[in-house]
Amino acid sequence: MRDIEKTIGKMIDKQSICYISSIDNEGFPNTKAMLKPRKRNGIKKIYFSTNTSSLKVQSFKDNPKACVYFCDKRFYRGIMLKGTVEVLEDKESKEMIWQFGDTMYYKKGVTDPDYCVLKFTSSSARYYSNFKSEDIEIQ
Repeated sequence: MRDIEKTIGKMIDKQSICYISSIDNEGFPNTKAMLKPRKRNGIKKIYFSTNTSSLKVQSFKDNPKACVYFCDKRFYRGIMLKGTVEVLEDKESKEMIWQFGDTMYYKKGVTDPDYCVLKFTSSSARYYSNFKSEDIEIQ
């Protein structure tokens, strides 16, 4: 691939869901489906909205290690990003990714205490395509 970050970014943007994994208090991985990211800066920083009261938020507060997987089932390819998650509850972060219609999930609006932002920061990646995998350098 000529521009791996651009190719992977386009793939990420086309997916309606992805999978995020956290580590529970017994040391086991927990994987959840998530709606597509609200914002991303390349493939280094990716932002999601979620409920503050969710189990995954508590898991990330206890252990920030995470993995996010995006799968393009049409072409049977995917990207696994490993890194860390920060749980952001400040007004600026919440406003940054707020979208019209979010009150369906967060009844009290952008200031809803059950609304937070997950900021995922990639440290490494593995790309799968054409029945082979390759490690990708994260810039």
